[in-house]
Amino acid sequence: MDSSHVIIPKPRLIHWPGIVLRIAVMAIGSVLLVSLYIVFYVIELVLPRLHATAEIATLWGRLGLLVSGLKLEVVGKHMKHGGALVANHSSWLDIFTFHSAARIAFVSKAEVRKWPVIGFMARVTGTLFIERNPRLAKSHQTALLERLDRGDQLCFFPEGTTTDGRRILEFKSTLFSVFHTPELIEHVWVQPATATYFAPDGQSADFYGWWGDMRFDSHIFAVLAYSRGGKVRVTLHDPVKASDFSTRKELARYCEKVVRGGFAKDLGVEVSEVSQ
Repeated sequence: MDSSHVIIPKPRLIHWPGIVLRIAVMAIGSVLLVSLYIVFYVIELVLPRLHATAEIATLWGRLGLLVSGLKLEVVGKHMKHGGALVANHSSWLDIFTFHSAARIAFVSKAEVRKWPVIGFMARVTGTLFIERNPRLAKSHQTALLERLDRGDQLCFFPEGTTTDGRRILEFKSTLFSVFHTPELIEHVWVQPATATYFAPDGQSADFYGWWGDMRFDSHIFAVLAYSRGGKVRVTLHDPVKASDFSTRKELARYCEKVVRGGFAKDLGVEVSEVSQ
């Protein structure tokens, strides 16, 4: 996909007071919620199954969607036990969307930890960072097992990158390999999830997609200026057990098929029309 031809709508002068107000609301709300998060994080060192920090992360996600002008619709129910949520990936807005739709913590590449603002919030909201270093594979498995044993749900984006929000890319099976290790295969349930964004009136269908070389600041200002009336639907499909699939590739293909089917249903097209 080439994002160089995409024209991001620029805010007009009349939009800027509202943009500044929304940023201020998000900043103040984030400071308050982070403060609460830190308090309950300490408490959960003693009471690990309290899950208060996950609820605070959910509130932060809903605040983000409110500020962004997005209405959330959730179809289905998220798992009650620990496991992995695997979903399509369209935008930085997915962070707010999935924190709002389910009690999850993200699994992300280690580089995100160093990103300004986003990296800080990722750390605060319990993101598990994975480094692409084979020597660390065992420690990553141990960390995953600890999180799953305490009932955490970890969110993965198997496409490996964001899109324009109008297609599903092939799910990378390597991201499922950790589920098929002897230490984890009997513990992991996987729930496919589809996120479909619907643009507000007057904007292009790919308005919420953020990919390629699109500038983050330009996109966020466009969302804050023009997003009122937009919607995101999250469909939480039935979970499956990792051990029900003989290989990680079979599990990846199954999840991709289910997510792609949900996306096609939302867009009112045939599954074959959801391009890769």
